[in-house]
Amino acid sequence: MEETVEDPPTSAVLLDHCHFSQVIFNSVEKFYIPGGDITCYYTLTQHFIPRRKDWIGIFRVGWKTTREYYTFMWVTLPVNLNSESSKQQEVQFKAYYLPKDDEYYQFCYVDQDGVVRGASIPFQFRPENEEDILVVTTQGEVEEIEQHNKELCKENRELKDSCVSLQKQNSDMQAMLQKKQEELETLKSINKKLEQTMQEQKDCWELELLQLKEQNQKMSSENEKMGVTVDQLQAQLSNQGKEMEKLVQGVQDKTEQLEHLKEENGQLFLSLTEQREHQKKLEQTVEEMKQKETTAARKQQELTDQNMELSKRLSENKIIYNVLQREKEKIEKENDFLKRENSSLLSYLNCDSLSHQMPTSSQGGTRQDPGLVFGNPYSGIQESSAPSLLSIKKCPVCKSDFIDDGFDHDLALEQHLQTLSLNCPICDKTFPAKDKQIFEDHVFCHTL
Repeated sequence: MEETVEDPPTSAVLLDHCHFSQVIFNSVEKFYIPGGDITCYYTLTQHFIPRRKDWIGIFRVGWKTTREYYTFMWVTLPVNLNSESSKQQEVQFKAYYLPKDDEYYQFCYVDQDGVVRGASIPFQFRPENEEDILVVTTQGEVEEIEQHNKELCKENRELKDSCVSLQKQNSDMQAMLQKKQEELETLKSINKKLEQTMQEQKDCWELELLQLKEQNQKMSSENEKMGVTVDQLQAQLSNQGKEMEKLVQGVQDKTEQLEHLKEENGQLFLSLTEQREHQKKLEQTVEEMKQKETTAARKQQELTDQNMELSKRLSENKIIYNVLQREKEKIEKENDFLKRENSSLLSYLNCDSLSHQMPTSSQGGTRQDPGLVFGNPYSGIQESSAPSLLSIKKCPVCKSDFIDDGFDHDLALEQHLQTLSLNCPICDKTFPAKDKQIFEDHVFCHTL
């Protein structure tokens, strides 16, 4: 037996459980000449669908299970199962793998579950003998066979047409059956709803019947009491005829009252139905109010978020306002300091001008040099070149000039250095005046 790379799927299923009519082998010779390849032709029926692991094996006649194959070949899956050409398939066995004895063998189609789906007639592997009988037929027999074949082909076509028609009718009947089943399911659901409604109505009627029975029982008890009274007063019946008539009239009134109560009960039932409908409307209104309340809550939440955002911005603006207020106060202090310096400078200038004017006004023209007609031309130069109380100093940090009033040199230098630095109003961190953008970013970080 030939060994292959991948063994085909087999099973221990007995012959009684196989379906040999689903694959039909065609053109099977009675014997094949050894040493040559052989081609196996087979037809797939319309009720059989091939699969990827199906295979065709050569079995020795008398085999019991599909594990007793001699050699096999994988089948080729057709592209379109609905076409007639796809039904006709073939597979070729190489001469090297074929049996070398003259025993009887047969082709078997085995699916991927190991079940036989078709088997051919037996054949042998032997050379052609000259003793083979040559069958000679006459022209008339050939014509009869051809005529018979034509009739069979015609009958086969008619059977195919009839099969197609039956398949169409079957599909139509299945669609109709599916539609009827859907209608049946719909009717079942409607019937179930009607049964529920009838049950509810039945419960309502039973409740009314129970109430009527209770009323009837009360009436019966009253009638029994009245019967006892009648038995007791039977001797006085002649004297109490009028009272008896009154009692009968009372019974009639009670009967009418009972009918009136029944009518009221029906009206109450209608009123109860209306109240239920009104309750449903109220429930719908409540649901709408809940939706509106949800919408209002969502809007309130949005307004709250906006309020929080505005509060946050307000707090940030307050911090910035405080920073700007401190800068403003600082600038106002510097402005006041500059004003004081300006006033001191003006006072010094006024004092200096007065000191130069006083000798001139006191001496007048009498102290001029008698030898000079227009006076001493260098006297004004000497007066203006007198030492001043103010002096110009150079900053050791920025290398720029600033005015020293001569009284407190350290205070003037400190005030000048304060103008060259920026102090954070929150954490008192100092920044150089040239890094104003860094200072503003630092202050803004405190607001985040």
